[in-house]
Amino acid sequence: MAASNEPATVSTAPDGLMLFDGMCNFCSASVNLALALDRRGVIRFCPIQSAYGRALALRHGLDPDDPSTFVFFDAGTPKLRSTGALALAARLPAPWRWARALSAIPRGWRDGVYDWIAVNRYRLFGRRSVCRLPSEAERARFVTELDDA
Repeated sequence: MAASNEPATVSTAPDGLMLFDGMCNFCSASVNLALALDRRGVIRFCPIQSAYGRALALRHGLDPDDPSTFVFFDAGTPKLRSTGALALAARLPAPWRWARALSAIPRGWRDGVYDWIAVNRYRLFGRRSVCRLPSEAERARFVTELDDA
């Protein structure tokens, strides 16, 4: 994609894409865990700080400069907070996919725990000075520009 001053646009609904805060150590650790567990390679990743990530965040009402949640796109539907985490887990192999059973817990309770972690993530886990960069082997699973999607 050629460099442009125009913001990226999002015309297609992604599937199996995790939009995450690339500056957050907890979020980056979550990406590392998903990469390790998803041996089939069905989950892809997009830092909210990238052009495509910013466009996705804005399209779904999130502030890309102050991300308070990640988004997991499941069959084109954006899933936020604990619902997104459970949708992502459902794509992982057993026993990890069994975590979707936690959806039986009322969403308000799940999201309460999620929100507490989200608000305190930098204090508890730290913050990076630069966005997490994929290794050469991981690069194909990271989407940073609209053309990658």
